[in-house]
Amino acid sequence: MSLNIKLGVSTWLWTSPFKTDTISLFSKIKSMGYDLVEIPVEDPALIDIKSVKEALKEFELEAAICGAFGPSRDLTHDDVSYHNTSFDYIESCLEIAYELEAGFFAGPMYSAVGKARLVSPEQKKIEWNRAVSNLYKVGEMADERGLQLAIEPLNRFESDLINTAEDVVQLINDIGHPAAKVLLDGFHMNIEEPDIERAILLAGDNLLHVQVSENYRGTPGTGQTRWDAFKRGLEAINYQGAVSVESFTPEVKELAGAVCIWRPLASSQDNFADEGIKFLRNWSK
Repeated sequence: MSLNIKLGVSTWLWTSPFKTDTISLFSKIKSMGYDLVEIPVEDPALIDIKSVKEALKEFELEAAICGAFGPSRDLTHDDVSYHNTSFDYIESCLEIAYELEAGFFAGPMYSAVGKARLVSPEQKKIEWNRAVSNLYKVGEMADERGLQLAIEPLNRFESDLINTAEDVVQLINDIGHPAAKVLLDGFHMNIEEPDIERAILLAGDNLLHVQVSENYRGTPGTGQTRWDAFKRGLEAINYQGAVSVESFTPEVKELAGAVCIWRPLASSQDNFADEGIKFLRNWSK
């Protein structure tokens, strides 16, 4: 049985931050055979939406919009000013997603990436409730634009709040907003999930977007990922969204440091993308 999916790739594979002239990658991405480009929005002010929209149309690519949640963007922070900073940023991202007809906004939007501490059950409950309350507001912001939210669990080294499919399903149930859905990333799943297939089944109809790389964040098909289990899970839920390659270049030192990539993971970033889509095309047949 074949998967009825689109194949995508994140521009983070080559560069950071995404800015208007990053559209120069679109020709290459299309020529490799990708259907979709994943645009990580680090600074909305760097992006001229009109130019990006024209380039997407020229190269017949769809867009997915993902957020980048550094220390200042934290909906669970004790200081409410961090919540307001997050809302402003998320609203800008939602506008970009709306203008580019992306359908959803994705990412670990509940907290700051790298916020991984041992806290008391009482403190965790406080932060969980803040995430629930604030993401309901974000759900309203998305709904006003006809968009959904694809909320992403991160591994334990990057978040102490939402690590598994079970966590994120509990979160969206608690949020209770129809816009709140799920993104699953194979890299994080390889660390946190005992059973990738079961995790996908748990997400079920709520799964909006899938990101993949290998267990070591390298080219799909070159590592220890249970791609058979991955495919069975997606087939079982009749997943028809995108499967998008997400990894990072060691050449952009700030980003590489943030995601702990200390060495090249492929002979070149172009080779990573090209070999990745070849593998995924065969895998999804």
